[in-house]
Amino acid sequence: MALTTSADSPVPVSEISRLIGGWIDRLGAVWVEGQITQLSRRPGAGVVFLTLRDPSVDVSISVTCYRRVFDAVADVVAEGARVVVQAKPEWYAPRGTLSLRAAEIRPVGIGELLARLEHLKRALTGEGLFDPRHKTPLPFLPHRIGLVCGRASAAERDVLENARRRWPAVRFEVRNVAVQGVHAVPQVIAAVEELDADPSVDVIVIARGGGSVEDLLPFSDEALIRTVFRCTTPVVSAIGHEPDAPLLDLVADLRASTPTDAAKKMVPDVGEEQTRVRQLRDRARHTIAMRIEREEHGLASVRTRPVLADPYRAVETREDEVASLTDRARRTLRHRLDHAATDLEHTRARVVALSPAATLERGYAVLQKGNGQAVRRPDEVASGEKLTARVADGRVTVVVADS
Repeated sequence: MALTTSADSPVPVSEISRLIGGWIDRLGAVWVEGQITQLSRRPGAGVVFLTLRDPSVDVSISVTCYRRVFDAVADVVAEGARVVVQAKPEWYAPRGTLSLRAAEIRPVGIGELLARLEHLKRALTGEGLFDPRHKTPLPFLPHRIGLVCGRASAAERDVLENARRRWPAVRFEVRNVAVQGVHAVPQVIAAVEELDADPSVDVIVIARGGGSVEDLLPFSDEALIRTVFRCTTPVVSAIGHEPDAPLLDLVADLRASTPTDAAKKMVPDVGEEQTRVRQLRDRARHTIAMRIEREEHGLASVRTRPVLADPYRAVETREDEVASLTDRARRTLRHRLDHAATDLEHTRARVVALSPAATLERGYAVLQKGNGQAVRRPDEVASGEKLTARVADGRVTVVVADS
């Protein structure tokens, strides 16, 4: 609706701002393509601010979105990225500024490709394909190395020359395949499966030189990632240069920054190993020499002890002790025997003094009946009874007269 205004009857700024906001609110959501030139994500803030620019005519517009909207593409979108935004125009009345409120952000070109790779990466991570527990350590010195690379490529030359320079005896099984394009994935998968089935191959290296994200896309293919995960032979990823990070780097047992780095990590350096062997041999000699010297000092110290310097002295000392103890034992035994003999004589004398035989020796006699019973009183015998009278030197028979 047109307004009637004049210098005498102007319209307040707030009214103009309100009318503009009402007109803009009637506009629907639109899809806008542009390049992100400014990006502001404040810690803790729930809103992200960015500026969308059209490089062809150098026109920019402010865009706001909730953090959850931007976090969905935060891993693949940064300043300078081209995006497509679904947004609704929004008028901020207090300052009279126009901006877009984004409801969805989609990367364009490389950004879209990176977004798909990020989604695949998250899915495979959730399945555990990149778990370090599944990594297999490389052997110290592989006898045969399987190499998957492009034909007559710089990557093949770098791996072969650097590996043989470090360890001349190393042997390779080379499989030349397409490393980009539609045939790259099936050919790389077939070569990896063939080398994994060969029991003589100890390590498999997948190598390629640098390139764009699109060129390295086959090495982030899901089928190839799952094939490498199933391999029982350790796999080394040597794709591109240091900044390049295809998904093959995550599933491989070892990631090399370049093909040259892969050669250095697969085989030891013969010169370094010879130096290490010499150092270990010298250390072993020194350790053995020190051990022998210590034992010699210990043996010399033991030999200076009296028990070894004059071993007979200990025997002689013990001999004197044994002789002294023997004499002491004899004296003690003799004393005990003499004391026992004296006690025996005294006891014998007492026994003799108290013996009935001694009484008989003094003229006494013992009368016994026929049953051996001793006669103690006259009334125990009858007249005419025969009794035995026992005297000192024998026995006599007596007859009891009238009592």
